[in-house]
Amino acid sequence: MEGAAAAAQRVFEVLDTPDDLPDPKVPVRLPTGAGAIEFQHVDFQYARGDEVLRDLSFRIEPGESVAVVGGTGAGKTTLLSLLPRFYDPSKGTIQIHGIDLRNISKKDLRSHQALVLQETVLLNGTVRENIAYGRLGASVREIERAAKEAQADEFIMGLPKGYETQVGERGVMMSGGQRQRIGIARAFLRDAPILLLDEPTSALDATTERELLDVLGKLMSRPTTLLVTHRLHAAHRADRILVLEKGRLVEEGKGEELLARKGAYWRLWQATSG
Repeated sequence: MEGAAAAAQRVFEVLDTPDDLPDPKVPVRLPTGAGAIEFQHVDFQYARGDEVLRDLSFRIEPGESVAVVGGTGAGKTTLLSLLPRFYDPSKGTIQIHGIDLRNISKKDLRSHQALVLQETVLLNGTVRENIAYGRLGASVREIERAAKEAQADEFIMGLPKGYETQVGERGVMMSGGQRQRIGIARAFLRDAPILLLDEPTSALDATTERELLDVLGKLMSRPTTLLVTHRLHAAHRADRILVLEKGRLVEEGKGEELLARKGAYWRLWQATSG
């Protein structure tokens, strides 16, 4: 009981912590469907830290897929983290449908987004429950259809109890590729107008990565997509590539065009291809 009381005290300390990014008093509702994403002269720095993003401006059209590449510390993941409002820009604005994100409630904003991370976090429950986390209240048929689209149904049906198999704490009973397929199935189930992908295949072996890239290509064909990756062959699948260096946008265009310029992207390609 003493242990539980101490844990409860910590839980309530977290719950009582003021929100650093409060919702607007009169939030603007996001329209349904895909909308353009626009960064306008965005700067960002962490508390007491160096500036991570500098005067960043670009636009992603509705339904377009854009990859963000760059070396370590270029600001790729930070850029992605601004869209769900995990942080706010130090300067400038980010807009969806022409609406500043700070004028949208976080619940509304995040309901329009699906997020696939480098490592999918699974909860201690069944495979079905973990896929359903992508959209609570989804029917059994919808969950299984999402699994099939993510090419996860085959391995799930091979598990001892199929969709009712327990995944274990943080998905310990699943391989890395299986966890990622469940995460991608969540994104298919969510069917949000904006898809955010943060290094979704970087922790996988080459064979599993190739298989999942085909699945991700299908997923990216629907919503407006922002893919952060250091795997340049994955970036080539996007409609357009943004190249960051030290938080600045230094190049943008299609993969083959950027290679032909022999600039920043070409140097990255040379470095990663050996």
